[in-house]
Amino acid sequence: MKKDRFLIGILVGIGVLITAALVVFFVRQGDGQTYVGENTPDDVVHNFVLALQKGDFQKAYGYLADEEDKPAFGDFRSFFSTEYNGPKDYGIQITGWDEDLDNSAWVDVTTVQISPGPFSGVSRNNSVAHLVKNEKGEWKITSMPYPFWGWDWYNDAYRP
Repeated sequence: MKKDRFLIGILVGIGVLITAALVVFFVRQGDGQTYVGENTPDDVVHNFVLALQKGDFQKAYGYLADEEDKPAFGDFRSFFSTEYNGPKDYGIQITGWDEDLDNSAWVDVTTVQISPGPFSGVSRNNSVAHLVKNEKGEWKITSMPYPFWGWDWYNDAYRP
């Protein structure tokens, strides 16, 4: 009889742990998966990355600055459709931002990639996103770290 109670206790404990793990899993799935306002540079960077991860290329393209060497929408969409390590394999952490008097801003971004597999690890890369404020007062992106940006966008120095 004592062994039966012990076994039932163990089974109940396992059931509680499984239930707790499922609750945490489903609650955390929604974390950070919503668009935020577009009033600050860090909000624009967040929304841009989220749009790419959701596959909403039209929305993501709308966050790009209308400047010389802006990629065509087809090229933009194609870049993310064919990239080996696309934006869905990465996450970002925004650690701060700074604005200049000339209507430009820099957002400190850490890209995070968790490699799949039993011997995988977490790869982090600190970088900066650059934004400008257009004539309507909207923040628009002119550069982002890999894999959220093509090396030749807004940069004619690499063109032959």
